[in-house]
Amino acid sequence: MKIQRGDSVIVIAGDSASSTPRSVVQVLDGGKRLVVEGINRAVKHVKRGHPKSPQGGQLQIERPIEASNVMLYCQSCSQATRVGLRYTEDGSKERFCKKCDASAGTISPPRARYAKKS
Repeated sequence: MKIQRGDSVIVIAGDSASSTPRSVVQVLDGGKRLVVEGINRAVKHVKRGHPKSPQGGQLQIERPIEASNVMLYCQSCSQATRVGLRYTEDGSKERFCKKCDASAGTISPPRARYAKKS
């Protein structure tokens, strides 16, 4: 998964496209769909007695969007960027910014098979 929960992303396509970074709330379908904070809001009508709304009425909920409609926001270069995957010196896999080559965090523990031999 190139985009994970808690990442800052910029929506680049659709009705909610903007240049302000938003946070990813949930990742669905193995990373193909994302729930992004404040994006793709829908109204859901609920009956009285519902746990989230005991008096009933209308709830604003966030619906998932395609992962292809967002780009990761890099904190170091302050712009939307593509994400790459690479192995570090100790054999752990990390995500990195393709524009400034900054690390975006590790995604797997070190493995001796992928460690660089010196």
